[in-house]
Amino acid sequence: MAATARIGISLMPGDNGITPVELARAVEERGFESLWLPEHSHIPVSRDTPWPGSLSGEPLPDVYSRLLDVTVSLAMAASVTTKLRLGTSVLLLAARDPLWTAKEYATLDALSGGRVELGVGFGWNGEELENHGVEFASRWDHTREAAAAVRSVWRDEVAEFNGEHVAFTPSWAWPKPAQAPGPKIHIGGGAGPRLLGHVAAWADGWLPISARPSFASRLRLLDDACKRVERERSEVEVSVFGATTDAAGLSNLFAEGVDRAVLTLPSDDRDGVLRQLDEWAPIVDRV
Repeated sequence: MAATARIGISLMPGDNGITPVELARAVEERGFESLWLPEHSHIPVSRDTPWPGSLSGEPLPDVYSRLLDVTVSLAMAASVTTKLRLGTSVLLLAARDPLWTAKEYATLDALSGGRVELGVGFGWNGEELENHGVEFASRWDHTREAAAAVRSVWRDEVAEFNGEHVAFTPSWAWPKPAQAPGPKIHIGGGAGPRLLGHVAAWADGWLPISARPSFASRLRLLDDACKRVERERSEVEVSVFGATTDAAGLSNLFAEGVDRAVLTLPSDDRDGVLRQLDEWAPIVDRV
């Protein structure tokens, strides 16, 4: 089990917390396989869209509006590590220019020696997406097109794309990623039929959130989604975020077929983050 179990770390890093450099070094030194960071460009103060993380009306945590840029942060993390996988959890791909995104993450993958994992999401904050000129109702199809466009730039010597939301003429773009035909693109989100339909149709992986020691029932939903599009389930990686920190529970997740477990750090100060990493470090050897 120790040779195959992948255990990563995620954190929402704000401008008043631990730096990406110190965080990445600490994560790699403690034996974790990957580091995953999220993004929000900004948080409109209107707050019309409810925060999906709220159980009973809790306000949106302050760190959402203080997030460091994910691409810059991962580049700094890459510069001080050698083996650590570098993941986004998640990019709001519909709100991004796909040509710039393809360039940024091809460059990061090339310069890091092929260590990038691209997690993308459809987005929950309607006002944020609208500020980027994205209609909330179209974000699903927009994200799918943007992912296909990014893959074209990564893969093709002459890339072009003609979609409803994304279009560009035949173009050259280097560098190409170290990983051919490009980094894996995972979709973050719950186990609803629409989201799993997208995962099965075009993603390399799924990034759900669950602290449960068993994920078998949700894996069966993914199995069914893959069958509906006649895709081999083995082609889709599953990385569970917010995973249990119980060693037995983690072992059970891997036994059930989860490919990666990602432990989510609380948005604490520097010392609190390092203390939590020290507490979790022995899990890597026990699982």
